[in-house]
Amino acid sequence: MNLLPEQWPQPTNLGVWTTALLALIAVVALQRLLRRAITAHVDDARNRQRLRRVSSWLSWALAIGVLLTIPADGLGQWTVFIGLLGAGLAFALQEVIASLAGWLVLSTGGFYRVGHRVQLGGIRGDVIDIGFLRTTLMELGQWVEGDLYNGRIVRVANSFVFKEPVFNYTSDFPFLWDEIKIPITYESDRRLARALLEEAATAITGAYAERVHEGWQAMVRKYPIEEARLQPLVSLEATDNWLSFTVRFVVDTKRRRPVRDALFERILADIDASEGRVTIASTTVRVLSDPSGT
Repeated sequence: MNLLPEQWPQPTNLGVWTTALLALIAVVALQRLLRRAITAHVDDARNRQRLRRVSSWLSWALAIGVLLTIPADGLGQWTVFIGLLGAGLAFALQEVIASLAGWLVLSTGGFYRVGHRVQLGGIRGDVIDIGFLRTTLMELGQWVEGDLYNGRIVRVANSFVFKEPVFNYTSDFPFLWDEIKIPITYESDRRLARALLEEAATAITGAYAERVHEGWQAMVRKYPIEEARLQPLVSLEATDNWLSFTVRFVVDTKRRRPVRDALFERILADIDASEGRVTIASTTVRVLSDPSGT
């Protein structure tokens, strides 16, 4: 007996959902295979990270495509159940949903990207990955002095961008103003001390003075901010014990520590060469003998 096409056996709702589930499992398996292949065959870290992200996007797109292929009549009897399930999941997964929304904001808002140095709450570090749910940082500081890695990998939920300020050290202007203090004795030639400090700061930070100027001009064009002094500045404060000189300078965000080291080396060498006209001050403790002899 021949049946007309409209009389052919139609797949049941259960069969539709089983097929969709198997297809989703196949998508997940394919995504894992892609990630393994990328890890095994792509040596460059940045390219590897980009390809992993693209593979994740493709997997999500395939999964959504599979769900869209389910016929409408197969969804009819599930409407109430799916509605209740969706409401429960929205409540239980509100942090996950907020993190996904945060990822969308990060993808379009320019808060930060991979390679930027940021501070999220009390956590400072370099962004090494931005996932759908979390941002991964290579942490700086804590028990390590200076802007150096401490070896910890920190993962922060993307929902953080809605709750706390995001500090970006390298986005529009990848430089910082930094200061060091030099104590000089009152007997020193303070004018010579100021000149030595200004020369040292100019010599050490002058290597990227042009980049600093270009970066700040771009900031002025982009934001309604005033002009700022970009050249080194030396200021003096008289204290009870010594003359305190403060050297203020602009430094590359990721080179604070080596620049400070080079600056101290240059300043100490110049003071040594001043033949005693400039002397570093220090706290002196004088021990007096007991007049009673005890």
